[in-house]
Amino acid sequence: MYQFLEQTVAGHMTRSVRTVTRGLTMRELGPMFERDDFNAYPVEDDGQMVGLVTKFDFLKCFAFTPNQMVPRYDDLMKRTVADIMTSEFIYVRSDTKLTRVLQLMVEHRFRSVPVIDIGHRLEGMIARGDILRALEECARGSG
Repeated sequence: MYQFLEQTVAGHMTRSVRTVTRGLTMRELGPMFERDDFNAYPVEDDGQMVGLVTKFDFLKCFAFTPNQMVPRYDDLMKRTVADIMTSEFIYVRSDTKLTRVLQLMVEHRFRSVPVIDIGHRLEGMIARGDILRALEECARGSG
């Protein structure tokens, strides 16, 4: 298990990541979540990561309180990623230790975390499954 303590994001992240733009509508985003079975998409603008949109962000639009009017479904589906995305998000760098990523995932209940470089360009995503695979590989190696 000591081998796991030295592992970094670079060796375990998914590098080819699907991204979305701010102008994508909820009508277009919903089927993407279904098709790709992703929990989150990085939002890019001009080559830089500017936000993150999750299934939770999408579903939150449909949570109404008794004190508010319920918008029409078609009006909700015309909303864009820019309307619902999280623009202040936690990210890691490729040299971040997996132990730190695991700590962030547990603390914030994240399923995945974007990996960005110094120029705010997306390098990839690191997900729970990536961490589990790294743990298994390290356990086999020290077994």
